[in-house]
Amino acid sequence: MRWVVLLRGVNIGNVRIAMKELGEAITGHGFAGVRTVLASGNVVLTTDAEDPARIAADVHRVIRERFGFEIVVLTVPVPVVRTAVEEYPFPRVEDRHAYVVFAERMEALAELLEAAGALDPAVEQVATGEGVLYWDAPRGETLTTAFGRHYGARQKSGAVTTRNLNTLEKILAVA
Repeated sequence: MRWVVLLRGVNIGNVRIAMKELGEAITGHGFAGVRTVLASGNVVLTTDAEDPARIAADVHRVIRERFGFEIVVLTVPVPVVRTAVEEYPFPRVEDRHAYVVFAERMEALAELLEAAGALDPAVEQVATGEGVLYWDAPRGETLTTAFGRHYGARQKSGAVTTRNLNTLEKILAVA
């Protein structure tokens, strides 16, 4: 099965990993068809394993042993990513960010949505999708919006990560 592996916090601050080396390390661990996308920690791979937690743990172990970093790793089946892109519910406008939020546990998405409370739709919007949250926010303001501030605090728990639609489309192009 083909999987998308999302690494949180790669190539930000002191956590630097060359994507070519990452791909080689993951391939060396026995995964097939490994492709990295951009420098922000996106990997597509094939494995017979069907348990996303096991795949995440294996990739996490490779990163820890080869690069010495403790990184949050989330795994998502390619069809889930494809559906998330196809069903993005908000208009894609140049001055806005179109995000998809992924989580280790689906409960984390529900908790994130509930804790964010009521949002001003003139500023930002959040909607639920199949195993994801969709988030539309003004460019340059994602850290200061109500959901953005809440998301940033929740993200520190290691339970969630986000990707913009442009990145997801690039991931799907190699999947």
